[in-house]
Amino acid sequence: MFIEPHLGRREGVGRAGWIEVICGCMFSGKTEELIRRLNRALIAKQNVEIFKPVTDKRYHEQNIVSHNETSIRSTPVNFASDILLLSGDCDVVGIDEAQFFDEAITEVCNTLANSGKRVIVAGLDMDYEGKPFGPMPNLLAVAEFVTKVHAICAQTGELASYSFRLTENNSQVMLGQKSEYEARSRRSFFEGMMGRRKKE
Repeated sequence: MFIEPHLGRREGVGRAGWIEVICGCMFSGKTEELIRRLNRALIAKQNVEIFKPVTDKRYHEQNIVSHNETSIRSTPVNFASDILLLSGDCDVVGIDEAQFFDEAITEVCNTLANSGKRVIVAGLDMDYEGKPFGPMPNLLAVAEFVTKVHAICAQTGELASYSFRLTENNSQVMLGQKSEYEARSRRSFFEGMMGRRKKE
């Protein structure tokens, strides 16, 4: 379990900021872990601002909601740069579904951290083809703390790191739930991908 290096409120100029990235496949608990950390910051009476892409409306228009239905209020935004405008003088910035943001999200997170904010980012590290997803590789590179969480493979019960798409949609970005995706281990994922290619 991740333990925050500094949790108390800190006043004055020169406070240290940093970036935490929580990554993994679908159904691995990324959003759950993001919400857990943000709630701990709220308990510590820190000022928290939370953002998600405006396109993510799966469970709620505004709130960030995990697959287990844990939720926390958030502000939907169109572009990564909007986060800089809306984060204000907060202590902690939470960002969910970072893979759906434009490439500017990395610079936004760096700017926030350099200004003394704790930045907690959650997102898919790989897309449905098992390839690095959007800006996530760059975020992983600049983060001080990286937590990779795992799901359980729907086929074998092993640890899962891959998101296998159950439909034949070939768009990289496709919001979905358990009817569209399942978590898979490396072996099951690549067996599934080979089967899909044979059909094509």
